[in-house]
Amino acid sequence: MKAQRMIGRFGVDLAAGSFLGDTRIRLLEAIEQCGSISQAAREVPLSYKAAWDAIDAMNNLAEQPLVDRLVGGKRGGGTRLTDYGRRVIALYRAMEAEYQRALDRVTASLKDPAADDPQALRRLMRSVGITPSARNQFVGPVTTLRAGEVTYEVGIRFDGVNEVIAQISAEGAEQLQLGIGRELHAWVNASAVILMTDRSLRISARNQLWGVVQRIHEGPVAVDVVLGLPGGRTVSALITRDSLTELGLREGVEACAVFKASTVMLCAFD
Repeated sequence: MKAQRMIGRFGVDLAAGSFLGDTRIRLLEAIEQCGSISQAAREVPLSYKAAWDAIDAMNNLAEQPLVDRLVGGKRGGGTRLTDYGRRVIALYRAMEAEYQRALDRVTASLKDPAADDPQALRRLMRSVGITPSARNQFVGPVTTLRAGEVTYEVGIRFDGVNEVIAQISAEGAEQLQLGIGRELHAWVNASAVILMTDRSLRISARNQLWGVVQRIHEGPVAVDVVLGLPGGRTVSALITRDSLTELGLREGVEACAVFKASTVMLCAFD
């Protein structure tokens, strides 16, 4: 009987969640070939919304955006990979090949009765990442830190332009070993984000991220609105259909994502 080869499924998980895998890489490669998110989604295949959600997740977790959105032009715009995105694909494919070679070597060693490390395959395959349910994920260093008697106010600069403010307990601050420059991950549920369009409004919420509406996905119950931020990141909000109408939101409209510091969850992975 012919020996069966073990085929590995390679993926890159950051501490904040899943970053790259076969589906996302094929989506990026399809965008490079098609120049259109809708066509690329059909190639994978993925739904249009799932494709954009994947792009948002990758852009928000990466040091630089992997995909740019083109507006206007003779063809009405489109999407294209950045140079950084192309390098990520090349690096992923190289690591994938090396991963398979390593798996072949480990599998061969486990078949050898003289092998003295039976846990090698387990260590190789062990996942160290987690996948949070929060749509909005921000990663960056602590740039501001204010200590109170009961709570700490923590500012994270996540793209060189915008900052997310979190309010956590003194006990939580101690567990995170907070300090200026320490890299943290901030998660915010889309349901905790509200939108406004009037710059003259004065509200108490510490987090106010201005951007432009990139996409609107209308569901049977709620509407998912995605804002593009100046630094290339995105933030999502789940709002009602009535709110969508009252605010006059549509693609290209300027809006602000607002959420309280108390709704931001912080994590550190090291």
